[in-house]
Amino acid sequence: MQNTILVVEDEQDILDLIEYALSKDGYDIICCSDTSNVKAILDEEAVDLILMDRNLPNIEGSVFIQSIRNDGYCNPVIYLTAKDKDEDILEGFQRGADDYITKPFNLNVLKARVKAVIKRAKKEMDIIKIRDIIYNSNKKKFSIDNKEIELTHLEHDLLLEFFKNKDILLSRDILLENVWEDYINVKQKTVNVAIKRLKEKIDPTGEKKYIKSVRSQGYIFA
Repeated sequence: MQNTILVVEDEQDILDLIEYALSKDGYDIICCSDTSNVKAILDEEAVDLILMDRNLPNIEGSVFIQSIRNDGYCNPVIYLTAKDKDEDILEGFQRGADDYITKPFNLNVLKARVKAVIKRAKKEMDIIKIRDIIYNSNKKKFSIDNKEIELTHLEHDLLLEFFKNKDILLSRDILLENVWEDYINVKQKTVNVAIKRLKEKIDPTGEKKYIKSVRSQGYIFA
């Protein structure tokens, strides 16, 4: 499957060059000369990387990225800009950069960094961490402090359901429906027993309190 790169650059010759070079390497390229349509594109397309100029006509590029980060957009970003002072680069990283390339740039360096950032971002997506519990989606394994937790298939699916719904109150009915295959024939008491066993494995001393019981309502994982 092709990776999609959104390029935001107001200099047409640079935009054309980047589009040509990266398309030739197999990327699907979306081009914008300003940020006016960026959020709409991110809502509609699965964008794997944003290549963002900083000197744009309607808003400074890193200010825009910082604003959409605050709105919950977490697409990887490489700034490609003529702002090359140390303080500019530091500011870029403080405003959401995953990498920073100054103009004039070498096309082969650009390609290498694009490839590296996309690869790193995809690897990070495979690893989910909540507090000190890590889930590796490739291996389908949970670990705490780099020590793998031995879970049954049911316990794995139960903990994963909590991971997907961090800080959300889950009723026993919701847990039954989403985790148990034959949930219609399973009693709610079964949920209590399964969660008790799961707690004993991930928090044997009871100190960390990952899973909290809310009386008569369900459970919250936090």
